Amino acid sequence: MAFSLSFWEWVLASLVVIIGALVQGSIGFGVALLGAPLLFLINPMLVPAPVIIIGMSLPLLILLRDHHAVVYRDVAWVLPGKLLGSLMAAALLGVVSESALGLVFGALVLLGVGLSLSRRFPLPGGRHLFAAGGVAGFMATTTSIGGPPLALVFQHVRGARLRGTLSACFIPGGIFSLAALWWVGRLGWSELMAGLSLFPAIISGFLLSAYLAHWLDRGWLRPALLAVSALAGLTAVVNAAWQLLS
Repeated sequence: MAFSLSFWEWVLASLVVIIGALVQGSIGFGVALLGAPLLFLINPMLVPAPVIIIGMSLPLLILLRDHHAVVYRDVAWVLPGKLLGSLMAAALLGVVSESALGLVFGALVLLGVGLSLSRRFPLPGGRHLFAAGGVAGFMATTTSIGGPPLALVFQHVRGARLRGTLSACFIPGGIFSLAALWWVGRLGWSELMAGLSLFPAIISGFLLSAYLAHWLDRGWLRPALLAVSALAGLTAVVNAAWQLLS
């Protein structure tokens, strides 16, 4: 079976993943929010399944490191919502055209940025966690970006508890999303091989985060991350709209 990426596409994708993993290993999220829109511009087949595949490995490593800080009561509320959201996304992906998919992708990237900018949300409770899980599951399955809704609901949580609890939500949530993508024919050998080829990059970024986390976990990183993601999402919207109108 042929590898779907050119050498330079793989190099650029690996660089993006290393930076995204470095950010996520430092602040708890970022590999999908930063990586997905940029990877989509490199090669659309990299999103969502390959990003979800590599995105599950990093939360696993973070969970091994910060498992002592996980609040499993919160995870138990989030996961049913994630499952429901993934099923709803699968229903959408089963009917949306390839030309319209880029428009949906870009719009949801911008929604993810908007959610990440929000500051108005109460302390996490059961129904809030379930709703955030539903939105996260839908966005993760369609775009691989499931972090912003959960980051919003956990915005009052910091440090190891944030990283560990989010990671405990991301791992089974990724399984839900991949199962939904396989069901609608958007996860095959090409996507699987592309995801596996980026594992060295995700591991490298995570290892670097152990040394740079304290330096990166500062006020400038969040707005920079959101600005790059918004620009890439807007570019995806413009490109998709141009293709639909031409």
